[in-house]
Amino acid sequence: MLKYITRRIAYTLLLLFLLTIVVYLIFGLLPVDPARISCGIHCNPAVVNGNRHRLGLDVPLYEQWWRFFLGIFVGRTYGDGAARFTCPAPSLGYSFPNNECVTTVMAHAFPFTLSLAIGAFILWFVTGVSLGVLAARFRGTWIDKGATAFVLIGSSMPIFILGLLVYIGALLLHWIDPIAQGQWVSPWSDPLGFLKNFIFPWITLALTFSAVYTRLTRSNVIETSSEDFIRTARAKGVSPRRVLVKHNLRTSLAPLLTNAGIDFGGLLGGAIITETIYQLPGLGEISLKAVLQNFDLPLIVGTTLFAATFIIVFNLIVDIAYAYLDPRVRIG
Repeated sequence: MLKYITRRIAYTLLLLFLLTIVVYLIFGLLPVDPARISCGIHCNPAVVNGNRHRLGLDVPLYEQWWRFFLGIFVGRTYGDGAARFTCPAPSLGYSFPNNECVTTVMAHAFPFTLSLAIGAFILWFVTGVSLGVLAARFRGTWIDKGATAFVLIGSSMPIFILGLLVYIGALLLHWIDPIAQGQWVSPWSDPLGFLKNFIFPWITLALTFSAVYTRLTRSNVIETSSEDFIRTARAKGVSPRRVLVKHNLRTSLAPLLTNAGIDFGGLLGGAIITETIYQLPGLGEISLKAVLQNFDLPLIVGTTLFAATFIIVFNLIVDIAYAYLDPRVRIG
């Protein structure tokens, strides 16, 4: 097991290293000059050259990447003399439109995205697995048919339509204050206000994702029910409840870990549509504004790397958890 974990961590570190190269080069090769974009209305060649030097764009692209890569670990200093300033590690660049380090801008947005991701994940996973188990346990009954209808509706409805329906319904019922919506409320100092701010975004994401997990859980439980070890447990007189919980469900949930890790890691990069509908200034929302409003290239690179890193790291966690549940995965 230790050898497998060590090998997976090494692959992950190599992939993260390659990720920084690919992402930085993709955006670095775009025909856009961040120095000119950040120039302002009083733009002239001297100001553009000054901005280019201050941003570190007056050196070859490979050296720009190397400075960027080192900045992740040791921080990065921009400019000279009185105009000199530093973005501490982990530095992902400097956002001139926001006049802040990229990590500072992302730190303001991350609590919204983290709260949205954790709440939605718990809600959709518990709902999806519970409905899937019930549908498999009472296959062919009205419970199974109702779960199937839920899966069809949830899987086929686009999330922006679902989000708008939930948001408009909450507005009509006066369950949402459009003025207060999107303002950060600490879950420790004001739990009720925090819940009001996030409950409907959670429901929006949960309705979409739980439909997928209901279908996967149902099919996995039914498929596992025909395995030899399940029939053996039943032949030994083990109660149906114990067979379902201890034997069937543990085996059936293992394949769901892959989907859960990828989905949760992706949400930590920002749920753009949901954050936009509910006016949550999370990572998805600030990324969208960076692209559409001012093409804040350092912020785009930073959020892209951040989101991709979460997906890769959670894939690592999923692989380790999967290997623990199924020792056959460690072979090879």
